[in-house]
Amino acid sequence: MTYLHLSFYATFTLSGLGLAFHRTHLISALLCLESMMLSMYIALAMWPIQMQASSFTILPIIMLTFSACEAGAGLALLVASTRTHGSDHLHNFNLLQC
Repeated sequence: MTYLHLSFYATFTLSGLGLAFHRTHLISALLCLESMMLSMYIALAMWPIQMQASSFTILPIIMLTFSACEAGAGLALLVASTRTHGSDHLHNFNLLQC
């Protein structure tokens, strides 16, 4: 395993652990999700370079598009929840209440 692969795996794993253990604020959960998407984007962008193939160059662009849509939807949820509940603390949200 090269250092490049190790750094991608470590980045994705640390982002996943941050998402699992630091669930105090919604913005921290969104940042962890965004760092997971960024590590997958960089890995997909470097993969054709390592394989010397040019046919997989559209995959990182599609991944970046979905990442931008996810970030936009997450920030819209953050703004909506902050307006309705007053803060972005995740323990204030009651999912059973309409």
